[in-house]
Amino acid sequence: MAWNEPGPGRDPWTQGSGGKRGDSKPPDLGQLLQKLKAQLRGKGGGPSTNLVAAVASLLVAIWLLSGFYSIDAKDRGAVLHFGALKRIDDPGLHWHIPWPVERVERIDVTQVRQARERATVLTKDNNLVDVELQVQYHVGSAEDFLLGVSDPDDTLQNVLTGLLREAAGNVDVDALLGDGRNTLAPRVQDALQQRLDAYKTGLVVTAVGLQQIQPPEQVQAAFADAIKAREDQDRLRAEAHAYADARLPNARGEAAQRITEATSYRDESIARAQGDVARFEAVLEQYRKAPKVTRERLYLDAMSEIYGNTTKVLIDADKGNPVIYLPLDQLVKNAQAKAPEASTEAAPNAAPSAPPAHAAPGNSNGNGSNNSYGNGDANRSRDRGNR
Repeated sequence: MAWNEPGPGRDPWTQGSGGKRGDSKPPDLGQLLQKLKAQLRGKGGGPSTNLVAAVASLLVAIWLLSGFYSIDAKDRGAVLHFGALKRIDDPGLHWHIPWPVERVERIDVTQVRQARERATVLTKDNNLVDVELQVQYHVGSAEDFLLGVSDPDDTLQNVLTGLLREAAGNVDVDALLGDGRNTLAPRVQDALQQRLDAYKTGLVVTAVGLQQIQPPEQVQAAFADAIKAREDQDRLRAEAHAYADARLPNARGEAAQRITEATSYRDESIARAQGDVARFEAVLEQYRKAPKVTRERLYLDAMSEIYGNTTKVLIDADKGNPVIYLPLDQLVKNAQAKAPEASTEAAPNAAPSAPPAHAAPGNSNGNGSNNSYGNGDANRSRDRGNR
């Protein structure tokens, strides 16, 4: 049964031996403290050796345990041994000799830092221009960032100011406000990175952006008009190039087509001329062998070609009374065949209609006006017979 349960004789301070209530009082607290001090002291009155060793061991253990540290994924740990760099620790759990022997500097190498610089710079042609740049960078080398310079961020700001004035001072104001605005930021970024590497700042420049570049407020209106004129010039030039690009292929195609046609016409004309020469030489050879026959043949061929394409027929009616046959159906067909061809040709080039044929005078029957057409082959045959 517990001592604090209700019932007589359950008070631990008044309970005597054998579980019975006695008359003794509770022990004095001061006496208990005196006994504890006596136990902690040695025989000579000083502290106990075991106790000092235990306390010292405990303190040493706490000091050694304080050397454990962890590095986040975004950080790098630089361990400094009496101020000198000992090593660079990667993310994870590590241990170093506790302070004051060694200490750890945590450096964030993933944080994107920013610096902004706005200044009124003097151009090469002694004009003032307001320029604003923004730089993004991060720590690339924890060792150089910690020990290279005293304040890497301030060093970058000072270098950026100088490079901005230098880059703007090497170009004219027209170039800087025109095409130069596209090359200013890359030139500043390259020069800034080279300068930071030379100073061993441990910083890596990732981007340099041109926020604004404009003339001072007092002359902005004049510069705006000049810029608008330049933009109009660029727009018109682009339109001209687009028009030229659209027209040149067609022109080249037409030129190639005409060259091809001219080449074909030249080859055809040369071939036709060569054929005519060969044909003439063949006729000349036959003419040398039989001049009379060849001459008559040439005459007949020429007259057949001439009268074969006309509806007018000449008849010699003095040497006989020929029977004249008029082929009306053939004449109508020829006229109908020539009508569509004449309609497709140009009006100034259209051939005039054939005039009515006239018979030779001296017809004994008096029908020369009605029978003016005859057979051309029959007439040529009669002429050959008379000769």
